[in-house]
Amino acid sequence: MARLKRELVIPNSQTHLAEADDFIESSLESIGLDKGVIADIAISATELINNAILHGNRGNATKKVLIRLLVDGDRVQVDIIDQGDGFDPFSVPSPLAPENLLKEVGRGIFISKSLVDSLEFGREPGWGTRATLIKSVAGSIESQ
Repeated sequence: MARLKRELVIPNSQTHLAEADDFIESSLESIGLDKGVIADIAISATELINNAILHGNRGNATKKVLIRLLVDGDRVQVDIIDQGDGFDPFSVPSPLAPENLLKEVGRGIFISKSLVDSLEFGREPGWGTRATLIKSVAGSIESQ
């Protein structure tokens, strides 16, 4: 049974997206997780990290984003935590609505939800908004 817990705090800048992506991918590679599953988790998390930087922290360079990765058996959980005031996830317009099909923004949450088993939003005490993605990886961890 694989078990892993790691955290990374990045400055609130898109220039740190590659660092966050590498943190997630290398952590999951270290336990022998299937590359396709790693890609799904990393893409989903990167979309949410970008949202935390741009929307949660509103581009404020004095704020930070916390990425918490937990692998427990056949379950991967990634928490992306900003220092923003929060939002109503039910108010986010559907990117599939006809009036939104050609827009270049508004797809991050939709993409993330499509790649993982669960995506929930809440508050993190002492921080701000927390996005939690969960992916079952049963049968996806190669024997080492």
